[in-house]
Amino acid sequence: MIKNAFIYRLVSPIGTPVHQTLEDALQVAAFVPCGATQEKSIGWVPPRGHEHGALLESVGGQWILKLMTEIKSVPADVVKRTAQERFAQVEAETGRKPGKKERREIMDDVRMALLPMAFSKQFATLVWIDPVERLMVVDAGSQGKADTVVTALVRSIEGLALHLISTQTSPAAAMAWWLSMKESPNSFTVDRECELKACDESKAVVKYGRHALDIDEVAAHIAQGKMPTRLALTYNDRVSFVLTEGLQLKKITILDVVFDTHRSISGELEEIFDANVAITTGELGKLIPALIDVLGGEVSVTEAAESETHGANSETPPHTGDGPDPLYDDAVAIVRAHNKPSISMVQRYLKIGYNRAARLLDAMEAAGVVSAMRADGSREVLV
Repeated sequence: MIKNAFIYRLVSPIGTPVHQTLEDALQVAAFVPCGATQEKSIGWVPPRGHEHGALLESVGGQWILKLMTEIKSVPADVVKRTAQERFAQVEAETGRKPGKKERREIMDDVRMALLPMAFSKQFATLVWIDPVERLMVVDAGSQGKADTVVTALVRSIEGLALHLISTQTSPAAAMAWWLSMKESPNSFTVDRECELKACDESKAVVKYGRHALDIDEVAAHIAQGKMPTRLALTYNDRVSFVLTEGLQLKKITILDVVFDTHRSISGELEEIFDANVAITTGELGKLIPALIDVLGGEVSVTEAAESETHGANSETPPHTGDGPDPLYDDAVAIVRAHNKPSISMVQRYLKIGYNRAARLLDAMEAAGVVSAMRADGSREVLV
């Protein structure tokens, strides 16, 4: 049911508002398909797939939501060819070549004219919230898509504050230790897939697939300065996954042994949905704390809440909302250094809450440092 996991901790409980209040908040942002000239539409849809069904499902106290994204796009080469015809027409009628501003306006007009004929693509992203443990998992394949979902959720639920979970030991350092020592952490086994990347300017990458990793060659790569960025693991012979350097879980697969005890479930869709939710959240609800534990424990919610106000450095003055954020220059430097302007990355490096990181990206967009968020949730460094 959940194949990828970006893992967040809620700074404050969200179980206080009644379930119907949250349902009403999501209904305000329910999904509406793209209009004729609309490039993108985002909104909440019923997780069970029922038309007019509930947008917030609760199964055994676990909450499931689903965000739908629809994108309409015209192939760039089609826009370019059509615009070139318009450029030639302007030159033939006026005896001059259109200027830069006029060319841009023509390109925009062409794109808008072609949008009604464009095919749309829809994709849905699941969100799991454990209101008791204040845990949230976003089933997104990329950081940009995860940012899109969390931004939509923060806008839908007033007062929601959360942060990406951080651990005392970085996943990269822990993975390097496990591979160098040829030992698996408690309750986990190292599988046969990993990626190592050099930290120097060469950025050399070594990948192992379907290959034993308890060999001297892997340890030698690490000794030479290559750090693990991905490592396949299995938890208690029940769930396999790939751990990334950013503490995301990829390729999550619940193994057959887990389902062997649930073979009696009938084919009714309602029962299948409930069973899948119960099994998935039950297994991940054990795996995630165990993983945090072998990574030295979690940076506490109290620390994260303080960093939401004060930033990564306790001496950094709090941002009250008046004037520029004192962490703005640091955030810009991080975005430029990594050429990857994402809310999650700024949040992780500065150790601040999601909401403050989002405001920093918005400020960069207003200043022309980064582009507006694209349909897939990504941004581009402009300066």
